[in-house]
Amino acid sequence: MEKRKHDLHYLSLLAEKYPTVQAASSEIVNLRAILNLPKGTEHFMSDLHGEYEAFLHIMGSASGAVREKVDMLFENSLPASERAGLATLIYYPEEKLAEAAIQAEDLQEWYRLTLHRLIEICRLISSKYTRSKVRKALPKEYAYIIDELLNANYEVHNKREYYENIISTIIEIDRADDFIISVCKTIRRLAVDHLHIVGDIFDRGPRADIIMDSLMEHHSVDIQWGNHDALWMGAATGSRTCIAVVLSNSITYSNLEVLEVGYGISLRPLAVFADEVYSASDTSQFAVKPGRDGGDYTAKDIAQSARMRKAIAMIQWKLEGQIIRRRPEFKMEDRLLLDKIDLERGVVQIGDQEYPLTDTDFPTFDPQNPYQLSPEEERLMQQLRNAFLRSEKLQRHVRFLYSKGGLYRCYNGNLLFHGCIPMTEDGEFLSFNIGCKGLSGKKFMDHADALARQGYYAKPDSLEKQFGRDFLWFLWCGRNSPLFGRDHIATFERRLIADESTWKEPKNPYYRYYNDPDVCVQILKEFGLEGPHCHIINGHIPVRTKDGESPIKAGGRLVVIDGGFCRAYQPTTGIAGYTLIYNSWGIKLASHAPFAGRENAISANKDIISTAQIFERMEARIKIGETDIGHDLRGAIDDLKELLSAYKNGEIKENHKT
Repeated sequence: MEKRKHDLHYLSLLAEKYPTVQAASSEIVNLRAILNLPKGTEHFMSDLHGEYEAFLHIMGSASGAVREKVDMLFENSLPASERAGLATLIYYPEEKLAEAAIQAEDLQEWYRLTLHRLIEICRLISSKYTRSKVRKALPKEYAYIIDELLNANYEVHNKREYYENIISTIIEIDRADDFIISVCKTIRRLAVDHLHIVGDIFDRGPRADIIMDSLMEHHSVDIQWGNHDALWMGAATGSRTCIAVVLSNSITYSNLEVLEVGYGISLRPLAVFADEVYSASDTSQFAVKPGRDGGDYTAKDIAQSARMRKAIAMIQWKLEGQIIRRRPEFKMEDRLLLDKIDLERGVVQIGDQEYPLTDTDFPTFDPQNPYQLSPEEERLMQQLRNAFLRSEKLQRHVRFLYSKGGLYRCYNGNLLFHGCIPMTEDGEFLSFNIGCKGLSGKKFMDHADALARQGYYAKPDSLEKQFGRDFLWFLWCGRNSPLFGRDHIATFERRLIADESTWKEPKNPYYRYYNDPDVCVQILKEFGLEGPHCHIINGHIPVRTKDGESPIKAGGRLVVIDGGFCRAYQPTTGIAGYTLIYNSWGIKLASHAPFAGRENAISANKDIISTAQIFERMEARIKIGETDIGHDLRGAIDDLKELLSAYKNGEIKENHKT
C-alpha cells in the first residue's frame, strides 16, 4: 500500500510533464523510435598535460572524423587543397573567414559555395540523430534556418528556390560570417556525441586552464581523474603540500604561464623569498628545463628560477614528511628521508645504504627539526595558500572536475580509469586501510573517490577536510595509489643523489598482469561488467609505439590510450597522442602525428595526420537500445506505461488545460 502511494506520488509528478494520455503515448512512441537509432560516437582521450593547441585542434577535427566526412562528400568534385581548406574552415571558422575576406576573388560567390558545402556536411553528420536532438544542438539564433536547410527536399523545385533564397538573404544582409561560424560549431558538436577524458589534464604542457575552459563548454563530457589532476585539486583545497608540488612541477618545466596568466596566482612572494634566502646558495642541482614560449631568458632569470625551484623543493619535502608522519596508514615511513641526512658527512641513508648527496647547502634546513618549516617558509606558504584559495578560475575549474569527474566510470560496457586497480604480487586486489578496514578493488575505489571529495567539500578546518586533503596528495604520489600506480616517487633522489639506481620507481604489479586476458576479465567483473565487448580503457603509462609496443593489451580486453599528447613524452612514444573512437560500427584507435601548431594549421591548412586502426568490429550495428542511455530510456518507457495505466483506471486524472 505504501509502495503504491509512493508510486502514485512519483507518477503525479510525471503527469505534470505529460498531462494527458495523448502526451504520454506520444513520448512512448518517440522514445521507442530513439532506441532503434545508431548509438552516438564516443571519443576517449587521456594525458593531455596542458597541450591546449593540439587538444583544441583534435577536438575541432573530431580526431579526423570531420575531414573524413569532407572527403566522403567532395572527393570527386573538389581537389585535395580545397577539401583541406574546407576542413580547416570548420576547425577555425573565425580565422579562415578573415583570410577569405582578403583573398577571395568574389567573396559573395565564395560565401554561396561555402554555405552549400557546409550544409551538406552538416546534413551528413546529423543523419544518425533524431531531428529533435539536432534541433537542441543548433545555436538558438539560427536554429530555425539551419533546421529548414538541413531538411529541405531539393527534388521539389519550390523547395530548391526556397533554399537558395535563404542563402542569398543571409549573404545580402551581411550575416554570412556569423552563420558560417554557427554551422561550423554545429558540425563539430554533432561529430562527437560524448567525450571521455581519462585523466591528467594538468602539468607539463603550457595551458591546462584553456583545456578546462573548452571542456566546460562541451555538451557532453566525463572525466576520470589522473594523479596530476588530483594534485591540482588538492592545491585548490588549500593543501600546502599539494601547492608546493604544483609550484615545483611548474617551475621545473618553466611552465609558469598557467599559474600567473591562467589562474592569476602571483609567484612574486616565492621569487622574493628565494632571492633573499638562497642568494648565496648553490643551485646547480636545481636548474630548470627551458620553456617553450620562445621568450628570451636572461642569465638572471635562469638563476632566479633555479633559486625558486630549490626553495620550493625543500618546502615540499618538509611538508610531505609531515603528511607521512601524520598518516601512518599511508605506509610510507621509509620515505622520511630528511631525518636520514648527515650534513657533516654529506650523505643520506636510504634503507641499509648510504649515498653521497650532490648538494648540502640548505639554508632553511634544521637537522634537529628536519620537517619543520622556518618562520619565513610558514609566511610564504600562507601567502601562496591564500592565492590558490582566492583564484576564482581555479576554484571553478576544480568544482567542474568534481562534478564531471571521478576515479573511474563504467560506460557502455567499458571500464575507464587513469592509473590502475592496485594489485598484489600474487595478482589479487591490494587491500588498503586508509580511513577504512581492508577494502580492495571496486570497494576501495568507491571509498577513495569519497575521500577525494571530502578534501574539497568537508567543513573548513575539520578533521575530515584535513584527511581528505592529505588523501589527495596520496592519490598524486602515494604508495600504490590507484592514480599513481607505483611504489614511490623519487623526486628527492633525482635531485640530490647521483646514483641512478635510486631513481627507480617500481610499478604496481597491475602493470604486469594487465597483459593477461583472465585478469582483465576479473577486473571487469569486479565492476559489474561481463561480456565479449567489455574493455578496460587506461591512461597514465605512455605507450612506446616507436619501439613496437601495442596499446592493445590482453587480446583486446584492455587499451592504453596515453600516446604522448605531452611533447616531453613524444620522443618516448614516437607519436603525439591517441583517440579511441567507439561508434555504432565498432571501436578504432586513431594515433596522431605531432601537431605543427595552430598558426601553421590555419595559414597552410596543415591538419594533424591521424592513422586509424580498427580493433573491434561489431557483428551488427549497435543501436541506442543496447547502450546505457537505452537502458535509461526503457526505464522511462516503463514509467510512462505506468502513467498511462493510472490515467486509464482513474488513479490520476488527465489535465487537458495545460
